[in-house]
Amino acid sequence: MENQTKQKQNGINVLSLFDGISVAQLSLSQMGIPIKNYYASEIDEKAISVTRHHFPSTIQLGDVRSIDTTKLPQIDLLIFGSPCQDMSSINKNRKGLIGEKSSLFHDAARILNEVKPKYFLMENVASMNKTDRDEISEILGIEPIKINSSLLTAQLRSRYYWTNIPNVVQPKDRKISFQSILLKGTAMKQKAHCVTTRQLQNTRTGLERYSNKSIGNLVFVSAELAYNIFENKFDAFDRITKNGTIKENYKQIFRLPEIVELERLQGLPDNYIGSILKKTSAIHAIGNSFTLPVIKHILSFANFE
Repeated sequence: MENQTKQKQNGINVLSLFDGISVAQLSLSQMGIPIKNYYASEIDEKAISVTRHHFPSTIQLGDVRSIDTTKLPQIDLLIFGSPCQDMSSINKNRKGLIGEKSSLFHDAARILNEVKPKYFLMENVASMNKTDRDEISEILGIEPIKINSSLLTAQLRSRYYWTNIPNVVQPKDRKISFQSILLKGTAMKQKAHCVTTRQLQNTRTGLERYSNKSIGNLVFVSAELAYNIFENKFDAFDRITKNGTIKENYKQIFRLPEIVELERLQGLPDNYIGSILKKTSAIHAIGNSFTLPVIKHILSFANFE
């Protein structure tokens, strides 16, 4: 108990904006980095419920726009992934940093300037346009490093990471396949596509209107049946679809990933979210979260002593 108390006193102060399900806190915990205070800014009550379940001592600050930084101690690590909805290429009508959600980056930048942490780390989509990327880089005073989660997980998820943590390099490819993380069935692709709420929004109706852009997330329920139909050509998805709708007589061949499998795509522990949230909410939370092993990789270059 004495050692635990000493570690708590000597731990770091962390401020996580848009904290979501607190993957940053999970990263530090798994790395054995003691935390003195963990301040989280989040407004999604379902995401907060996951954090409270795993990390009940988290200090919730509410809306990022209302944070009074004068009431915070010296922050050792400021970490955030500001909303990407207005910058992602998935959004055909994206407005970039002037969009309603993605403009919250400027609130995060204000807080960064005010608290002046030892280290900061920001994540956002690599599909943003060059103008937004350059503006973020100018405001933060640093160029991003682009890392694809596929190097450390079974999903394709390319992201920019801005950080003042020195000497961060690309992680080594662990060559984790989609097949290797499945509970059962046969993966259609070597890597799953990026987990997003939009791609998996039809969980109630199954595969009725599954997006052609995310077919890599489909799983063959029966490899033998698939072999007989496709003649071992697993890339023949267009032969059984029309306008993104899977023909009725093929529905028994495919399934969407289970929640545990989606958690594994983000490198999360099994049932980290699925044991707390219902399916649709869990998918949303997973899609909005950091990729755990990527965050751990970047933080491994920091010196918190």
